[in-house]
Amino acid sequence: MFRSVNALDYMTAQPVVVKPDTNIFNVIHEIIVHKVSGASVVDENKKLVGVISEIDCLRAILDGSYYNQVDGTAADFMTAEVETVSTPIDILAVATRMVANQRRRIPVVENGKFIGQLSVRSILKAIKDFDVPEDKSER
Repeated sequence: MFRSVNALDYMTAQPVVVKPDTNIFNVIHEIIVHKVSGASVVDENKKLVGVISEIDCLRAILDGSYYNQVDGTAADFMTAEVETVSTPIDILAVATRMVANQRRRIPVVENGKFIGQLSVRSILKAIKDFDVPEDKSER
């Protein structure tokens, strides 16, 4: 029964995104302010071009410190080869891919456009909602 849960019902429709030309310090700012572990990198046409994580940002700072020149953009440090899902997809298929590929988030793309993302937290929320439909702490 849980297999029939549509993953899009738990997708974050407006996750943190940055543009490829966003300065690395601004990427760090967005990650810290929004309390996330990474962001999707999306161009002006809403096409997903990569993802950038806290580790990518830390690597950028360490590399720059070594050369005494901390600089660069999201495009310089992001992962360009990104695993995505498209619609429709069931939640267990997404969870299986996340565990198998050790991903914390998977961007959702529809018709070539970035429309949101699924995270481990969103999957866990779906499981909680399925198991405990009414949570009095969320009122």
